[in-house]
Amino acid sequence: MHGAVSRPAARERWRWPRSLLGQTLLALALALLGAQTIYATLLYRAADERREVTLLNAAAFELISGPYRLSAQINRRLQGADLRGGRAMPRSLRYTVTDASPLRAGEKRSRKREALLAEVLTRQGIAITSLAIIERPALSDPEIIAALTRAPRLRQRVAQMSPQILVVALQRGGSPNWEVVRLPVPQMERGVITSLFVQTLILFLVLMAILYGVLRRLTGPLAALTRRTAEIARPGAPSQPLEPQGPDDVRQLMAAHNAMEARIGAMLAEKDVMLGAIGHDLKTPLAALRVRIESVEDDAQRARMAATIEDIVRTLDDILELARVGRAGNPPERAELSALAASVVEEFEDMGEPVTLAEGARISADVHVTWLKRALRNLISNALRYGGTAAVSVTAEPRWIVLRVEDEGPGIPEDRIGAMTEPFVRGEASRSRTTGGAGLGLTLARAIAEERGGQLVLANRPGGGLSAEIRLPR
Repeated sequence: MHGAVSRPAARERWRWPRSLLGQTLLALALALLGAQTIYATLLYRAADERREVTLLNAAAFELISGPYRLSAQINRRLQGADLRGGRAMPRSLRYTVTDASPLRAGEKRSRKREALLAEVLTRQGIAITSLAIIERPALSDPEIIAALTRAPRLRQRVAQMSPQILVVALQRGGSPNWEVVRLPVPQMERGVITSLFVQTLILFLVLMAILYGVLRRLTGPLAALTRRTAEIARPGAPSQPLEPQGPDDVRQLMAAHNAMEARIGAMLAEKDVMLGAIGHDLKTPLAALRVRIESVEDDAQRARMAATIEDIVRTLDDILELARVGRAGNPPERAELSALAASVVEEFEDMGEPVTLAEGARISADVHVTWLKRALRNLISNALRYGGTAAVSVTAEPRWIVLRVEDEGPGIPEDRIGAMTEPFVRGEASRSRTTGGAGLGLTLARAIAEERGGQLVLANRPGGGLSAEIRLPR
């Protein structure tokens, strides 16, 4: 049961790097480790093959020379072989002649070694009737046990050899006897493996350091470009162009970004001037029209005309406000959100609207107070328009500060919730003054939330009604 819980937890802890630097370094590290593993494997196999050739050549020398033809030169050559402890098998055990095979029941023969040694002996003109090679622990060999019983002084010398010995049994053509050669099996030196590991580690660290420096020269400017792109048109954004740095390709990209940012800034400035002119040019005749309708004698007709003008002015204000979001002249200020929500609720209470505010802790955040109040008013107005009542609350979650407005209305069909924050989309098709508006309230609230890195979340309540939340990052 514990294993079933730990595996998902382990997968949660391990995540593939998401940055270009991290992914490139990890990919290169894996490639380098794979290449070094293959290289180390090949070196290990080559060393193992050399060890086997040395061992079989030593066995061939013993079988060819025999116990009475070993010269001092051959003995020194055998003693200098790659054998553990630097000592060869004692001469009395290295070559013996017996009338029975030294193989014991259940022992596994080395067929590959037999084939290689048979090829060497055949080239030397030795007729082979039978050839067997086995590998066994030195202290389990009957001849070595008997030799240690007869001469205990050999124990130290045998202890210095490899713990495994190679037993080669040869029966020549025309002879009933078995020639037996015993040789210690040289073990792979730990120094070889340690050397390979140290070489791999040093190479890995050096290459990773070089690659890190090279990649940082590339990814550092890209990270600066990403941050600068995210700050375009934000209040307090740097006015100076981004200094090109890094490779030529990245420098050209940063220069192109500076040119694009300058063009965007000019377009936004031109848009602000144009919006100001539009607001002035439209509101002035509307104000004059509002004065002129006072001469209309029919009170009902005059009221309808005045309401129509107010709808036009309110829609124009919404459009202008939506266009200005994100282009505030002043930076955000620290505000206590519960007090901000209370001031908006009081406005509706003074008009006799059924709006309540739940008590909560004091929560502060950097916001544009005027815009956030506008967004909260829009949500409360929607709740009153479609639900009749509005319940406001301000809560803090681990990641978000939530300004929530709940109503008891019919809610929104699930398939239309996503479209409700789009411009000129309304909860019902009519555009009467009763349900009023041009469908910009939620759009404006969403734009204000997103301007501070937040979001507007709409959801139907389980007990009926709609919940509209402005979520601001903590």
